Amino acid sequence: MAKIMIQGTGSSVGKSILVAALCRIFTQDGYSVCPFKSQNMSLNSYITLDGKEMGRAQVLQAYAAGLQPEAYMNPILLKPTSDKKCQIIVNGKVYGNSTAMEYHNMKLQFRDMLKEQFEEMEKKFDIIVMEGAGSPAEINLRDRDIVNMGMAEIVDAPVLLAGDIDKGGVFASLAGTMVLFNEEEKKRVKGTIINKFRGDVEILKPGLTMLEDIIKIPCLGVIPYFHLALEDEDGAVEFNKRVTAPIDIAVVKLPHISNFTDLDSLKSEEDVSVRFIETVEEFGNPDLVIIPGSKNTIEDLLKLRKSGIEAYIKEYSKDGLVIGICGGYQMLGKIIKDPYGVETEVPEVEAMGLLDIDTVFEEEKVTTRVKAESIREFDVYKDEASTEKRKIDVYGYEIHMGICTYGEKARPLFKIIDKNGEEVCLQDGAVNNEENIMGSYIHGVFDGVHFREYVLNKIRSKKGMKTKKSYIYENLREKELDKLADIIRQNMNMKSIYNIMGMKK
Repeated sequence: MAKIMIQGTGSSVGKSILVAALCRIFTQDGYSVCPFKSQNMSLNSYITLDGKEMGRAQVLQAYAAGLQPEAYMNPILLKPTSDKKCQIIVNGKVYGNSTAMEYHNMKLQFRDMLKEQFEEMEKKFDIIVMEGAGSPAEINLRDRDIVNMGMAEIVDAPVLLAGDIDKGGVFASLAGTMVLFNEEEKKRVKGTIINKFRGDVEILKPGLTMLEDIIKIPCLGVIPYFHLALEDEDGAVEFNKRVTAPIDIAVVKLPHISNFTDLDSLKSEEDVSVRFIETVEEFGNPDLVIIPGSKNTIEDLLKLRKSGIEAYIKEYSKDGLVIGICGGYQMLGKIIKDPYGVETEVPEVEAMGLLDIDTVFEEEKVTTRVKAESIREFDVYKDEASTEKRKIDVYGYEIHMGICTYGEKARPLFKIIDKNGEEVCLQDGAVNNEENIMGSYIHGVFDGVHFREYVLNKIRSKKGMKTKKSYIYENLREKELDKLADIIRQNMNMKSIYNIMGMKK
């Protein structure tokens, strides 16, 4: 079994996408491959087929390797709830809540578990592609590290060190990182990668030669700056604020925004612009307002109220289209209660009152994969000249503590027919009588072609645009992963990487 680890000089240098690329390349070359990140900090999470929670970055990497995502690919997930506190997910289940110091003091207790799980993976796969987190040169964390050099040491993995030249200072960051490594750590680094390069590589080459002379490690690739319709790692997401296409979708950028990957399928539509708003001045006149998920729904709602955005949404909702997902769905209701202090010390707050639902936070988190269908039939695209009425299918996953109850004026939006592979018949979401305000607990609700197509064609018709069919998002993702693999193959010394892993190709 072979392994390779991508570490970076800092956050957002492109580690996640480089791991995804290597997973796809090794898979194309005929090997069984698995991604692995021992500890991830992210508010973008995903629910596996067996109802476990994991980071979204490893989900994309699993798809790149032709695998179904599994929690063992990301054994520890940290979900920040404030600047100093987080929820700890271990092997897909809630382990507890802690402060940063409390978690720092408990990290070493996970070392044996991580080693055992990795050894089990080694029995199943030809190659494991590992990802570090943040910077491996955080010398104050070295003695308790379980995600960068500490994890590489546990499993004896060679390391490639990536730097982001688009930020500037890439030579200093690579050389500086090497200076802060101890001698054993320096020996693990077998190559560097310059990522996100714009310009003529010939101009860069003298710098590469000088860097190699300084750190005595070869540069194995200069990766050009590119844009593909693939999920970004959390810290690398660019929250666009401009209208760039005919359909203007404004997403409220909540302070504790989570699972904003729900929007990626909308971004893939050619005539759709997804922008993020944080102030009333940025609101404009959008065709759709989306309130996304939140890791702290009550606090985020109160901040929307204080900023004036809530008042704008309520006024806009008289004629405009508003959709809430998970925490955003809860905000659209009448009241939110947190009797057990699950998210905040505020026990109860009045919500926006746009949907006739009440939410109560329970102590147990709901984590399920679901399939659902609309309660009623919608006008769905048939061809350029016509539509047909039929129920629409959706699929995705639930991650929430809240339970909603319906008032007299609330109608459920979907009927869940499958939860984690078991047949059920449950209500989800809500819609008002005018059908311009909707909400759902289902993350990924736009990934399925039918609901996305319905919502966008509703907007297109209102704007006098031609209606059209939407892409099957999964097919687009596969094509983009192949494009990613092609870019990395062309600009990375893959022969050297195979040699570093002790393999020939």
